[in-house]
Amino acid sequence: MLARCTSGVVHGIEGEPVDVEVHTGSGLPGLLIVGRPGASVRESAARIRAAIVNSGFTYPRRRIVVNLAPADLPKNGGGLDLPLALALLATSREGSLAERLAHHVVLGEVALDGSVRPVRGVLPLVLATRDRDLEGLLVPEANAGEAAVVAGRPVIPVRSLLEAVAHLEGSVVKEPHEADPEALLRQGRRPGVDLSFVRGQEHAKRALLISAAGEHNLLMIGPPGCGKTLLARCLPGLLPPLRLEEAIETTAVHSVAGHLLSPLVTARPFRAPHHTVSVAGFLGGGSELRPGEVSLAHNGVLFLDEALEFPRRHLDLLRQPLEEERYVLTRRSGSRWFPSRIVLALATNA
Repeated sequence: MLARCTSGVVHGIEGEPVDVEVHTGSGLPGLLIVGRPGASVRESAARIRAAIVNSGFTYPRRRIVVNLAPADLPKNGGGLDLPLALALLATSREGSLAERLAHHVVLGEVALDGSVRPVRGVLPLVLATRDRDLEGLLVPEANAGEAAVVAGRPVIPVRSLLEAVAHLEGSVVKEPHEADPEALLRQGRRPGVDLSFVRGQEHAKRALLISAAGEHNLLMIGPPGCGKTLLARCLPGLLPPLRLEEAIETTAVHSVAGHLLSPLVTARPFRAPHHTVSVAGFLGGGSELRPGEVSLAHNGVLFLDEALEFPRRHLDLLRQPLEEERYVLTRRSGSRWFPSRIVLALATNA
């Protein structure tokens, strides 16, 4: 029997749709995953088996073939656990599970006890599948708010594999999670630090206002303790409030990096990396090419305190991000682009 559903993986800060197909047939019992699965996807076989058994279902003792399409796209991350588990159950259960599953986007990592854990990059994954004619989305409960901001279709939060099966089969009807991004933006526009915290420094305040008005970069030179860091922290609050499009872009970056604390980023970011930060931490990189501090400051402020202590290579790497408001990282695993529309603020001692 064949069952399928739609899921996705993140490359850079962009989501890529993935069609999950599971076939069970005769032969020696075993599970084969094809379609360029990464280590985390290959390891999902053990998690899925334990989750199915501990949820009270019967694991099919048949020859199982899983295909992740498109076949030439590398797949990594735990977000494919839940779609794989549901598709596997759909091949051995009668009823509407297989039919309804085929019309849903499914994302989530499963624990050994069958509970569903949150995953990174849900917002760009939802954006990538928004043009498909599907009924709704099944996502971890912790990711429901993020997904509902841009979904355009019902978002069903699930806490366990058992709960997901019950909803798809119709025995339990879960209410979709709803979100109003415009209301979230209005509620969240509260700067943490403003110029009322600063006494004196009229010339520096004037420089901050000019920098914010024209999105100009800023260099502050002065003795230690004169207030350079405090002045820099005032800069995000002087910039115009985030528009919805900017908020979604910023949220996507933070979601992929795993730094998202609320469904929508509503305040302009302020990032202040230490001068010992690595190149991968500063610009981005790693085996999965995640965003670094430069991209995490997108639509906000990147503050380099003790700027002369940063390695020259780090400062040289800022040329393309500042000029083009985006940059491309090329590694053996491929090339990915990251956004970097930032106001650069530097401080150094006189």
